Amino acid sequence: MRYGIISDVHSNMEALSAVLGELDSLQIDGLICLGDIVGYGPSPNECCAKLIERDCVSIAGNHDEAAANESGIDYFSPLAREAIEWNRAALSREHLEYLGALPRVRTYPTFDIVHGAPVYHFDYILDVVDAQAAFGRTDASLTFVGHSHIAEVYYQEKSGRTFQQRLLHGGRIDISDEYRYIVNPGSVGQPRDRNPQAAFAVIDVDEAYVDVRRVTYDVRAVQDRIESARLPSQLGDRLALGY
Repeated sequence: MRYGIISDVHSNMEALSAVLGELDSLQIDGLICLGDIVGYGPSPNECCAKLIERDCVSIAGNHDEAAANESGIDYFSPLAREAIEWNRAALSREHLEYLGALPRVRTYPTFDIVHGAPVYHFDYILDVVDAQAAFGRTDASLTFVGHSHIAEVYYQEKSGRTFQQRLLHGGRIDISDEYRYIVNPGSVGQPRDRNPQAAFAVIDVDEAYVDVRRVTYDVRAVQDRIESARLPSQLGDRLALGY
């Protein structure tokens, strides 16, 4: 079985389309989303509809919950709050209900998925200290997370020593029994690792590897749609910078 793993689409339909095109060429068996389907970008309904159409198995991100029921919105930055309020107003009832019904965690036979971190679902994993704490809260040998918009992997030896590897331009992770792993595939719709290309991953369960990949998409088209929607211009500017 080969699954496509995506995260943090953030209402960016152009980026999502580019990623799905790549995943189609790789002939995956299923699609998994680590949350934050909406927020920031100008295409919340289109992104929800596409993932529903593709039978994507998704979990909730903090932006999804904020859009569906305003949960946690008081903790958002002013920029994020303005964007999520726009997304919430734009979303159809059907898609608000879809987002509101998403669980925060799902478990597969060989890996778990959560938006931010095990147990504390919307915490960030940004460094080795965060990763060590996260490993201590789960027994899973492999956990996929999103939330930070940074493509990277954390390895933990049986002794507890933990290592971090950034995957700015992608890379293959061979899964070994000698380690546990926390893998962040990066963001589809708003990368923050200084690479503006959309990020995603493929896990091959049978061959025991994860392949993190990047793909170029039409950033200018999204910026134009952000401008037309009268969303803050900073949301378009950052897409070109990957930050």
